[in-house]
Amino acid sequence: MNTQVNHDAAPVPLLELRGISKSFPGVKALSNVALRLYPGEVHTLMGQNGAGKSTLIKVLTGVYTPDSGEIMLDGKPIAPASTSDAQALGISTVYQEVNLCPNLSVAENIFIGRYPRRFGAIDWRSMQQQARALLQQLQIDIDVTAQLSAFPLAIQQMVAISRALNISARVLILDEPTSSLDEAEVNLLFSVLRRLREQGMAILFVTHFLDQTYAISDRITVMRNGEREGEYPCSELSRLALVNKMIGVAADTQALADEPLHDGAASFGPNVLEAEGLGRKGALAPMDFHIRQGELLGLAGLLGSGRTELARLLFGADKADTGSIRINGKARNFAVPRDAIAADIGFCSEDRKHEGAILSLSVRENIILALQARTGLLRAIPFKRQQALADEYVQALGIKTASIETPIGSLSGGNQQKALLARWLVTNPKMLILDEPTRGIDVRAKQEIMTYVTKLCRKGMAILFISSELPEVLRCSDRIVVMRDRKACGEYARGELDDTTVLQVIAGDAHATGEVAGVAT
Repeated sequence: MNTQVNHDAAPVPLLELRGISKSFPGVKALSNVALRLYPGEVHTLMGQNGAGKSTLIKVLTGVYTPDSGEIMLDGKPIAPASTSDAQALGISTVYQEVNLCPNLSVAENIFIGRYPRRFGAIDWRSMQQQARALLQQLQIDIDVTAQLSAFPLAIQQMVAISRALNISARVLILDEPTSSLDEAEVNLLFSVLRRLREQGMAILFVTHFLDQTYAISDRITVMRNGEREGEYPCSELSRLALVNKMIGVAADTQALADEPLHDGAASFGPNVLEAEGLGRKGALAPMDFHIRQGELLGLAGLLGSGRTELARLLFGADKADTGSIRINGKARNFAVPRDAIAADIGFCSEDRKHEGAILSLSVRENIILALQARTGLLRAIPFKRQQALADEYVQALGIKTASIETPIGSLSGGNQQKALLARWLVTNPKMLILDEPTRGIDVRAKQEIMTYVTKLCRKGMAILFISSELPEVLRCSDRIVVMRDRKACGEYARGELDDTTVLQVIAGDAHATGEVAGVAT
């Protein structure tokens, strides 16, 4: 790793955040966070979902005003009140979703809002010449008069970076820029970042991918639960240590992990679902996958490792580029989720509020949604049947609600999650995909949900279980597939992994994982 900065010679950072705190109603998003960026370095910001990375970036770029703390640029305090303020100060951001206009030309996107003019009219020739020159700094040679939409996402991100350079950016923030890129496109982006680093730019790189972190970073700041866990030179922080610092173990999670869910006495039937070479560009490398009748299969890995991406492909929420799926031995093509529902597959999304519960509808209406979708819009489920189903599952799952007609938005998070589980159980699925089913709910509700889920498995249901809480995955799963950087990197039977070895596999610790059975190398 060639760090471009001599901190002894340049002790003052270009950009520094000190004691940054930010709260929202009922949530402390940031608590006394510090961050230092030096010119001529790539500084990577790492942390699990909810660690505070996005909030910190929004404070830095003027979207949020911090409750306390200060931001220093060149040793002087600044207080950007908007993204335009931040840009005027030389702080530019390139987001995961390129925030440009695909219907305009490349040159227009680079200069939008700042078109060069001559005699009061746009000087198109000058704009195109300047656009070519900016892109040539990144060694990108494309037709700047062509529509942006004609180019792949990696090139569109280079255009966004060129726009940042055109407004004299000194600090470049890249927020998950590689999440939709393939390996060749990532290499192109990294070659550009290395050139910008050599030119003295300070780059803040936000990612979930371990391999990319160690390929490009000079220093790493780790965040956890809204606080800065620490700042480390990349060369001095092992992958295993990084994963440990990102995850930690919450006290309630450890307490839950101490309560076994079952005695391991499970018998499995034939494969319910088999996938061969299933993949999607920029989301999941082609992989083989199967799950058996009566099996609880856990997916372990960091956020962005490919767990949710696999679940969405299996459910038809995203379209696979490669591979095939077989259900009970028969080839199936899931163009949309309705096809998966018709094949007796259910899916509880990790995004409870946006992809799960419809907060303004009642508990009853939320519970019968999936069954109504499978039945068809023209064949309404009789109201008494809806009431009977809702009453049955409210009682079975212990959903605490004043009435089945109570809006689900007024329930606690744990009870909302139980109602969403009930939504799929009423369809009597053969396979159920649970993506972070216990996130954000109290320890007792977690125990109740997972106990019920385990009982479903013992009755023959196949369940794919995704959770960021590794002790929960270890104690619940009959088999575990570990994901890393959008690939499957190992498959393990129950008991083959423990709290230490699962972290080693996730981290890709070559020495340690070579001693663990079942690692895909």
